[in-house]
Amino acid sequence: MLTFESLARYWDDPTLSVNAVVFANILGALVLGLIAGYERTYHGRAAGMRTYGLVCMAACALTVLAGYPLHWYGGNHVTAFSTHLPPDPTRVIQGIVTGIGFLGAGMIMKDGFSISGLTTAASLWSSSAIGILVGVGFYAAAILLTLLSSSLMMWASRLERHLPAHPAIAITLTYKPGVKPDRRALDQVARERGYQVAGGSFSVRLAEGRHIWRFVAVEMDRKKALPLTGLAGDLADLEGIEAFEIGHARN
Repeated sequence: MLTFESLARYWDDPTLSVNAVVFANILGALVLGLIAGYERTYHGRAAGMRTYGLVCMAACALTVLAGYPLHWYGGNHVTAFSTHLPPDPTRVIQGIVTGIGFLGAGMIMKDGFSISGLTTAASLWSSSAIGILVGVGFYAAAILLTLLSSSLMMWASRLERHLPAHPAIAITLTYKPGVKPDRRALDQVARERGYQVAGGSFSVRLAEGRHIWRFVAVEMDRKKALPLTGLAGDLADLEGIEAFEIGHARN
């Protein structure tokens, strides 16, 4: 039966104390996730600070709530099922997290050297944790996780732009028929523009007498590095280049 007393249990001192513990764990997980994700951001990877922060704090929220079963549903289930064991919501949580994982995988797209949708998938997974926290009655923790997730999505990208990093650019060069590309000359051209060619990213193809080189160039000098539009202008003027394609690479 729904009464004011049963609703007040969600906001009594013991329940709020448990929420404070969840607060501390979520905040700590967020900080550690951001630190771990910065290494990926620094190297220009798709899964950066926002993705790692979202996943880390959501996973923490799901884990820490399992440690306080007596406070689930405001403790009402303890009274209602005092004569026998209450239903175990962790089985439902397991199914939710697995299902959301499959849904998030469908949002991740790969196009050449670039991957998109990771942060969106992570935010969806984080929202499932918010729903679970609300479902078991940890309302204050759910509110905090919502605020942290929204703030991370809106402002973490600005923080990433101000931190030192090595963003990468995917380049495809199509040479004119009969032209033999020179790797050393290509490295020199990249260095002069503040970039370094990533050797492990090379893909070479020959089609109709034309050499087609695909590779990733990593920014090494932010002050010297040209933007995409500047690089496009330089590539158009390079001798022997018939066509090219250039874009941000996040992998």
